[in-house]
Amino acid sequence: MKRLRRTALILLSAGALAAGVTGGLAQAAPSVTGAGPVTASPYLYLGWGNPPDPASVMSASGVKAFTMAFMLSDGGCNAKWDGSRALKGGGDEAAIKKIRSAGGDVIISFGGWSGAKLGEHCGTASALAGAYQKVIDAYGLKAIDIDIEDTEFHSNAVQDRVLGALKIVKQHNAGIRTVVTFGTDTTGPDSWGQRLISRGAALGAGVDVWSIMPFDFGSGGNMASLTVSAADGLKNRVKAAFGLSDAAAYAKIGISSMNGKTDNAGEVVTLANFNTILGYAQQHHIARFTFWSANRDRPCAGAGGDSCSGISQKPWDFSKVIAKFTG
Repeated sequence: MKRLRRTALILLSAGALAAGVTGGLAQAAPSVTGAGPVTASPYLYLGWGNPPDPASVMSASGVKAFTMAFMLSDGGCNAKWDGSRALKGGGDEAAIKKIRSAGGDVIISFGGWSGAKLGEHCGTASALAGAYQKVIDAYGLKAIDIDIEDTEFHSNAVQDRVLGALKIVKQHNAGIRTVVTFGTDTTGPDSWGQRLISRGAALGAGVDVWSIMPFDFGSGGNMASLTVSAADGLKNRVKAAFGLSDAAAYAKIGISSMNGKTDNAGEVVTLANFNTILGYAQQHHIARFTFWSANRDRPCAGAGGDSCSGISQKPWDFSKVIAKFTG
């Protein structure tokens, strides 16, 4: 499945990246109340897509957290933003400080479709955990998201390495929450997703949230209904793998949608769809409801793209829905 976030990375200059996110920096992150960065945190990408000012989005929509994307390999077992921007001293760190100074927090996402993946470039689970740990330490993170796609996803060895690394991370970071995000069929995880969940249980990886991306199905059906079908399929897989009740299984799943026009012609996630998905998420008390992306949460004509949804909406309409989700 092709996704807009999978397109080739267009890296911004340091000056452009820092634009709009350098003001009001806090010296230390304030305490954050509420459900935390896992529960309701739209993806925010600073590499392209005309990144919005995160504090402005927070003020206008009510969201309290963002999923910052993407952390990649620099060609070795070393994490950098998009594989090229340093952890400290740049626009990415400035954005995180600005979010925290406004009373919010972040969860950082490793992976995505494009670029060099740490799961492939770190040779062992221990080495991969060390790469994750440097990012956790750099930002004092409460949670991380592993967006496992493409070549990372479609490899038994890499799946097991990622899960092994997350087990180590959980052992060395009391209270940290881990999310694993991956693609899905309309009825739930495909064979690769099913394996990932089963291996997570067998290896004792301690993954807190198994989150699917229910879009790019190649159809023009009702995206709320298809999302619910996929999420129920995920719940059933988690229930079976871990021997849980329905309620406990729902509490370990997440939905990472896409707003407006997706990459597939005729497939649109409408605001009405989003509100229906919110109702489902609230009813079953799932762990996470988010979307790709805050960059796209603005109106525009045409096919949409990296910086707009392609549908008629007001700025931050989808973020306002996410802000209502409390788990």
